Amino acid sequence: MATLAEMAVEVLTTANGREKTAISRANAARWVAARGAGDDIAVGHAAPPAFPARPERPELVSPRDVPRRKPGSPDGRIALLHAVAHIELNAVDLHWDLIARFTDVSMPPGFYDDWVKAADEESKHFNLMSDCLEALGSHYGALPAHAGMWRAAEDTAGDLMGRLAVVPMVLEARGLDVTPGMIEVFRKAQADDAVAALETIYSEEVAHVAYGSKWFHFLCGRDGLDPKPEFHALVRRYFHSTLKPPFNEEKRAEAGIPPDFYWPLTNEA
Repeated sequence: MATLAEMAVEVLTTANGREKTAISRANAARWVAARGAGDDIAVGHAAPPAFPARPERPELVSPRDVPRRKPGSPDGRIALLHAVAHIELNAVDLHWDLIARFTDVSMPPGFYDDWVKAADEESKHFNLMSDCLEALGSHYGALPAHAGMWRAAEDTAGDLMGRLAVVPMVLEARGLDVTPGMIEVFRKAQADDAVAALETIYSEEVAHVAYGSKWFHFLCGRDGLDPKPEFHALVRRYFHSTLKPPFNEEKRAEAGIPPDFYWPLTNEA
C-alpha cells in the first residue's frame, strides 16, 4: 500500500487539473477510510517535486502581466472565476506538498488528518470553479494566470513553521478578506451557482486558516517559542510584501489569528 507521502507525490506529479483533483479526492478518501477503520496508512517519506506538474494552459505570467478586467462585466466575472480556480489548484498542491515535504518533522496524526481534509476541500473548490467557468462557455486554462503563487512554497521548502505562517496564516487568510466582495459581485449579477460555490469556499477556508494557526502554535509550544514575535519574524523573512487592510477581523479571529498578529505587518504599523 502506498504511504501518505507517496500519495501526495502522486497528486503533485499529475498535470491536468481535473485529474489532479480526482486523484487528490480519492487519496484523501483512502486516508480517511483507513483512519476510521483503525488500519492507519503510514505517513512514510517521499521526494516531492520542486514545482508541481501543471497543464500547458493557463500561460503563467508575472502578476503585473495578468490582464485587468472590470469585475462587473461578463468577461470580468469569468476572469474572477478563473483566478479563483487557479488559486484553488495551487492550494491543492500546497497542502499535499506540506504533507510530503516535512515528514522529517515528527507530527501527530491529527496534523495529517487536517491537511488531507484541506487538500480534499481545495480539490472540491477547484472543481466548483471549473464548473462555473464551463457553464459560462469558458474553462480553466483559457486565460493567463499568476506565476508567483508557488514562490511561498519554494521559499519555505526547508521551514515547516515558515510554511504554516505564510501559506495558511497569510495567503489563505487573505482569501477571508476578499471573498465576501467577490460573492457580492456575483450576487448582483444574479449568478446563483457562482454565489453558492463561493459561499462554500468561504465557509471552508476558515478551517484551513485555523489549521495553520493551530499547528503553528503547536510547534511554538513544543519548541518553547512565543508565537506572535515568531510569526512576525517568519512573515518578514518569507513574505515579500506587507499585509494590506481591510481585514476580515471576525473570520480571522474565528480561525485563531488575533489582530496583533497581522496589523504590525502592514504599512500602517
